[in-house]
Amino acid sequence: MEKSDCNIVSVRNIDKSYGNVQALKNIRFSVQKGELFGLIGPDGAGKTTLFRILASLLLADAGSAVVDGLDVVNDYKELRKHIGYMPGRFSLYPDLSVEENLNFFATIFNTTIQENYYLIAPIYRQIEPFKKRRAGKLSGGMKQKLALSCALIHKPVVLLLDEPTTGVDPVSRKEFWEMLRHLKSEGITIIVSTPYMDEAILCDRIALIQHGKILSVETPEEIVRQFPKKLYRTKINNNLRLLEELRANPAVESALMFGEYLHVTFKDDLPVACDSGLAVNFQAIEPSIEDCFIYLMRKS
Repeated sequence: MEKSDCNIVSVRNIDKSYGNVQALKNIRFSVQKGELFGLIGPDGAGKTTLFRILASLLLADAGSAVVDGLDVVNDYKELRKHIGYMPGRFSLYPDLSVEENLNFFATIFNTTIQENYYLIAPIYRQIEPFKKRRAGKLSGGMKQKLALSCALIHKPVVLLLDEPTTGVDPVSRKEFWEMLRHLKSEGITIIVSTPYMDEAILCDRIALIQHGKILSVETPEEIVRQFPKKLYRTKINNNLRLLEELRANPAVESALMFGEYLHVTFKDDLPVACDSGLAVNFQAIEPSIEDCFIYLMRKS
């Protein structure tokens, strides 16, 4: 169980609607100090709306949120000194150089690059050779590193990263998560959102979110452990035909396409033969976070 005095972020009963569309529905979770917490869900799940509320850029319709002891509405001016926020879209000044952008953000927070250079050094060293280049001319991976450096230059207590690896190549994604582990070792609490299920296992705990609702908040290992059925995978030369047949079989609980395989669960947990006599081999496997997410989504 979490201890409330260890929580640096507390979100309670947050609702937010845009017209007739409810983007967030009774969102509740806490993040412990020093934790790397993941908000995992597809596009349109409500991740960006929630991040904007936590960053005091958007007002919730109902509920409350506290970050580092500060209410996101009543204490928003002080709060902004305690957080670093990296939005999903690149939002730095494209006509300023790398160095000029970083100096600008340092000046806003009444600090200097030199004062907190140790914190950004592992990141900034990779783009420092290009410090005179305009930010708009950087590659996607370099823009990402610059944006993270700017979010960190005032040494925030909590770092909010909204889909930082979306659209970034696999090598840069790997490097980015290595950077996050380094920042965590510096005592910074990190909340990161991502649509990539494979990144969920890199977090200490995760919240699975879909259609503005939290489906589960747990460690990745515990979410997998709670998967209630035995899971099997199979494939044949005609997976679409097999998928149709499995879904029509009353003994099958679920059948879903995962790349070249079908992932299947059965109502009695034991695989059954296909009625048409297709030669099918079912192999028992451990569920992934994506399997668990789909199960929870269907259940809700």
